[in-house]
Amino acid sequence: MILTQAMILCGGLGTRLGPLTARTPKPLLLVGSRPFLDVLLFELGRHGFKDVVLLASFQADQVIEYARDNPIAKRFALNLKVVVEEEPAGTGGGLYNARDLASESFLLMNGDSWIDMNLLAGAAAVEKSPDAIAALALRHLENPDRYGTVVVEDDRIVSFSERPSGADRTLISAGVYVFRRKILSYLSERCSLEADVMPSLCKRHVVAATIHSGFFIDIGVPSSFQMAQERIPQQMHRPAVFLDRDGVLNYDDGYVGQIDRFRWIDGAIETVRALNDAGYLVFVVTNQAGVAHGYYPETSVTELHSWMQIELRKHGAHIDDIRYCPFHPEGRITAYRRVSDWRKPASGMILDLCKSWNVSTSGSHLVGDKLSDIEAGSGAGLTPHLFRGGNLLEFVRRQRII
Repeated sequence: MILTQAMILCGGLGTRLGPLTARTPKPLLLVGSRPFLDVLLFELGRHGFKDVVLLASFQADQVIEYARDNPIAKRFALNLKVVVEEEPAGTGGGLYNARDLASESFLLMNGDSWIDMNLLAGAAAVEKSPDAIAALALRHLENPDRYGTVVVEDDRIVSFSERPSGADRTLISAGVYVFRRKILSYLSERCSLEADVMPSLCKRHVVAATIHSGFFIDIGVPSSFQMAQERIPQQMHRPAVFLDRDGVLNYDDGYVGQIDRFRWIDGAIETVRALNDAGYLVFVVTNQAGVAHGYYPETSVTELHSWMQIELRKHGAHIDDIRYCPFHPEGRITAYRRVSDWRKPASGMILDLCKSWNVSTSGSHLVGDKLSDIEAGSGAGLTPHLFRGGNLLEFVRRQRII
């Protein structure tokens, strides 16, 4: 299962927020000077989603205007669509209203909450269980008075319960679902996913559970909305792990520029998935002097990197962004024969990523197999780690990166 489509529920009235949502849909309320929906689109974009459907109802014209010429959609080449309910139909009804657009599998998010998690984890859980119709992201929460609780047995959700009284800690829904298209047969024009559809599916043991510990916030009440103003911008300024490519992610067989010459290092895919799950941004920074020397064209590099992303996605993993340097001062190809501050041991690729992605260098790491990698990482203020071969996941764990 390779997820590329996501839908976001944007139709709630938000009555608990009083005058804040009298004329504004909750997902469009400003958090840290920008609409809350920006956070969700940014997360979808960096996880490689391409088609995003906004399910709108209340003040739908504002959602339509938001989607028009959206800067985050431009950055990640997102195809944004808006589907409007003429009358409120519940969370399940909103999804039913968009049934003609649904892919064979898709992600659904609440538009008023965010959990900082690997958004591809649910797809891996559903793929592992052919009989599963859905996967639901869960989170342990302290003092969960506002939320219903979820009971899990053998990685399956078996029931939902009412809000607990006096419970110190329990599992709650984080509002992120992965569905097979088959879910549509359980929906009707007016229904609630939470009250009608999911409890029925859970009794049949066809809903997989993925449990996460990342930052979670629901902006649906004034106190949490106020807290979001400070906490969300802080959370978006996150650490990263920068990975060299040849010799770290793949065996360095000498100027690897084509897919048929690429061999994953032992534990490489699992490492990227583990870093995703741990909440890091994950980047690749790689010298590709083979372009300058004429061993392969630059198009081969981009094709190989696209293929890597597809292969990683099959395992619930992704790379947030990639920088490569095709230049070399002694290159045979004139257009690429020059000194570049992107070529390691210079730190240009790393610094460009830090600027583009609002990286917190405190707590960020670089893993490389050459001293030039280590110098580049140190020059950018990262903690560098020299990988000499073996299993990459075991190495990353020994280095206490995760």
